[in-house]
Amino acid sequence: MSEKPLSDAEYDAITDAAAHWCMRLHAADCTASERQAFTQWHDAHPLHAFEYAAMLEIWEVAEHLPRLPPAPTVAPVKPRSRLRNYAVAAAVCLGALPLAAFTGWEAGWLPSSYEHFEATNGLEKITLGDGSQVELNLGTELVYSHYKDQRRVTLKKGEAFFKVTHDREHPFIVRAGEGQVRVTGTQFNVWEYDEQVRVILLEGSVQVSSDAEHASVPLSPGMQASFRQGDDTPQVTAISPDDSALAWRHGKLVLDNLPLADALPLINRYLKTPVMLADAGTGKIRIGGIYNINEVSNLVPSLPKVLPVYLTQNQDGNPVLNSIPGKTPKG
Repeated sequence: MSEKPLSDAEYDAITDAAAHWCMRLHAADCTASERQAFTQWHDAHPLHAFEYAAMLEIWEVAEHLPRLPPAPTVAPVKPRSRLRNYAVAAAVCLGALPLAAFTGWEAGWLPSSYEHFEATNGLEKITLGDGSQVELNLGTELVYSHYKDQRRVTLKKGEAFFKVTHDREHPFIVRAGEGQVRVTGTQFNVWEYDEQVRVILLEGSVQVSSDAEHASVPLSPGMQASFRQGDDTPQVTAISPDDSALAWRHGKLVLDNLPLADALPLINRYLKTPVMLADAGTGKIRIGGIYNINEVSNLVPSLPKVLPVYLTQNQDGNPVLNSIPGKTPKG
């Protein structure tokens, strides 16, 4: 027998409860008994878990909004009901605005649309609400939000290639790691992995910053910028004509005679359990070849057949590459 559909009021009650738990679990005075009660509520119905996960994403988006002084009380403009529930709930969590001003996007506080995308089993091509085209690499997750004065993407993990619809009045901002990329219309690639971010520009122009406190650096076509968490300024370099960093768009991983230290981050982005290096000497061993990104997991056990290495496992369960004594490159 099928389950009775929930009414709008019942849906709203679940959304309100998700907002309450989001607020309490982020509060410094949240008690152990409250956390236990949350677990019981979360596991009581699949929709509870779904709504709470959605609320966490709204919380993450709202965390990046500027903390402006409270806006004056105004008659709210009513957006779509489900988005309004999330927006109000997120704002209650953060205490950012008086309730009377929550539903007005006129102040630029809350998005008029919110979309979540994830590529889990293969490459994905998506179209954002503003018409921009995005290609998602395997294992990529991002969130898109449209505000009155800007369009914002949060690259939560992975890699994406953007063809941004030109709109000078609404800059397109991609947050990745601790930094961001700001554009109006262009084509570029962003890869985020292990607190590292790499931006490659093919067309147009972008401004790349490693965090919100330092000035951004401009990129022109054929350039790339990279930074790690904590860097003051991104490092900018030219892309070589034969650079294969975008081969993933065709389902390929190209390793062009790279040291293992440089190749492993490219390999690990396609693995559930990343491969580690035993020492710096092992990292100097070079590897080449072209691989299907859906079959990279088969590459790891085959490495001892083509390289002077053997595999062990560390206490965390990660495969570890060890160089065979006497065959480690010098220098």
